[in-house]
Amino acid sequence: MSTAELLSIEPIELKFPFELKKQISSSFQLANKTDNYIAFKVKTTNPKKYCVRPNTGVVLPRSTCDVIVTMQAQKEAPLDMQCKDKFLLQSVKAHDGATAKDITAEMFNKESGNVVDECKLRVLYVSPPQPPSPVPEESEDGSPPRDNGNGNGSDFATTTRALAARLEPLDKSAEAKVLISKLTEEKNNAVQHNNKLRQELELLKREGSKTRGGVSLMFVVFIGLLGIIMGYVMKKT
Repeated sequence: MSTAELLSIEPIELKFPFELKKQISSSFQLANKTDNYIAFKVKTTNPKKYCVRPNTGVVLPRSTCDVIVTMQAQKEAPLDMQCKDKFLLQSVKAHDGATAKDITAEMFNKESGNVVDECKLRVLYVSPPQPPSPVPEESEDGSPPRDNGNGNGSDFATTTRALAARLEPLDKSAEAKVLISKLTEEKNNAVQHNNKLRQELELLKREGSKTRGGVSLMFVVFIGLLGIIMGYVMKKT
């Protein structure tokens, strides 16, 4: 944080996560720790490249003001990601109750005898945050994965194929479990059906034995009766 006589600035470096063909914004905060109304103005060495909102304003006593700087979309990346652009913040005391409408260019003219406080801000380009790389798969013996040097694209493809190869046996195992469960259920149903058939067959055998026994007894009785009748007939004769 830079503490000037009138306004303190945080941060004093404008960091832009640089990306081609994309507008990028950065911001800083002005803090007025005095009991005066402080007018400010923001200048840049490359006004066509940046948009500053607000570029002028008044910070009330014991208050703060946020300034947003938007960099226009760039077609080319700077060499070594170095930027020579700079911003200049000028601040002066204003009369009580002053607003942004009361600000004039003459207020920041030192030659007119005005006490102008100035602070420079640097511009830094930083690399945008990278997405997390896929977690490499460990080898079967537990040793750490090896870097084949083919780049992130190749590593991602290799990891994807390895994950698919690992998931395929799991899918087959799940199908096998379902098939085994189905076959086991059909086997149990077949055993129960077989036992039921055996019970019915035993019952039929018992009933058949009773039926055959009944027929034999009646046959003996019939033969006996027939013998008695024949004997009686022969006696009559």
